[in-house]
Amino acid sequence: MPLPRLCSGTDVRAINAATEDERWMRRALTLAARAAGETNPNPLVGCVIVRAGHVIGEGFHARAGLAHAEVVALERAGERSRGATLYVNLEPCAHQGRTPPCAPRLVAAGVRRVVVAQRDPNPLVNGRGLALLRRHGVAVTTDVLASEAAQLNERFLSPFRTGRPFVLLKAALTLDGKIATATGDSKWITRPAARAQARRLRRLHDAVLVGVGTVLADDPLLLPRPALRRPFHRVVLDSRFRIPLASRLVRSARRTPVVVVGLDVNPRKRRALAASGVHVWVDRGASRQVRLPWLMRALLRQRIRSLMVEGGSEVLGAFLAARFVDQVALFRAPLLLGGQDSLSAFGGKGPRRIGEALALSRLSPLASAPSRLRQSEEEQMELWYPRPAPRTPLQRRSRGTRSERLS
Repeated sequence: MPLPRLCSGTDVRAINAATEDERWMRRALTLAARAAGETNPNPLVGCVIVRAGHVIGEGFHARAGLAHAEVVALERAGERSRGATLYVNLEPCAHQGRTPPCAPRLVAAGVRRVVVAQRDPNPLVNGRGLALLRRHGVAVTTDVLASEAAQLNERFLSPFRTGRPFVLLKAALTLDGKIATATGDSKWITRPAARAQARRLRRLHDAVLVGVGTVLADDPLLLPRPALRRPFHRVVLDSRFRIPLASRLVRSARRTPVVVVGLDVNPRKRRALAASGVHVWVDRGASRQVRLPWLMRALLRQRIRSLMVEGGSEVLGAFLAARFVDQVALFRAPLLLGGQDSLSAFGGKGPRRIGEALALSRLSPLASAPSRLRQSEEEQMELWYPRPAPRTPLQRRSRGTRSERLS
């Protein structure tokens, strides 16, 4: 039997270098996650500058409009950054936005090497930052912990792949899949800890959406907790503009944006809502109910790149039927409700065959390992992703197209 090949000195050095790169990239990812929920619509970015095995500067992007992670780290490192290695989980930008571009700053600071987890699919970047660095003699290493980095920024990355906002469907339900009794009573299926976790989940998104039935039944505020320091939109699907002017959503619309979306009806109510500070959107091409594809485009035009859909049953069912779903969060309580007339989590017209069901997976399409979730003994949040459909021969032959490179 042949003896196993021993590692040469070159192999050992390569392994050690790769291990060090992953070590510092994990630190960059940890820093980036500190701002979760605050950077929208920007991505989460962390940066670490290392010299001779020691951190000489680090930072993260705290909020849209503030300094990028690379700039924060460079300012802390100062002159020591010359000849150092910089780790960042997303490609440095090379375009002027609300802040100056980062890639030229790295060149000017004399950084010797830049290690990047993943390329930025934003068409304004998309390789331009890496190309600028290489043109100026900076060594560039890419795809270090790329899967972990992609999962961290899935809400930022997804719209570049799908052309619509990232959509999470959330439901609080009993073990037999019910969200309310036949009379509509739903307070409370889950315990306070689960409801608090759902409010924290809102923080990761640009907007939350419910149907007007939920507003009429519960009069919710739909605010994230802890409170955010950035705009957060509350969207109501209300074809006939039935939302009460005295509802808590309308009364708080001047403090936190509220969007009511309906048909070209009830102009007097629309004017009253607008006078109360509500943003009124009208789908003039619809006759019976708001068209979800139209809504997805309208949201994206307003830079709403991630959406948490909280119900009710018909709204969740409509998003499921349209396959506008990127993630599903189920908060299950140890209850059995029963009854044919109890309200199921996903309403609407169901499929005729099992084969038409949406297959789910614990694994994000952007990641290589399932999400780790904190679970309680009595109730828990289950996080699921749509399972990618098998690739057809034609899709396999067309591999490498621009749309796939942006995924």
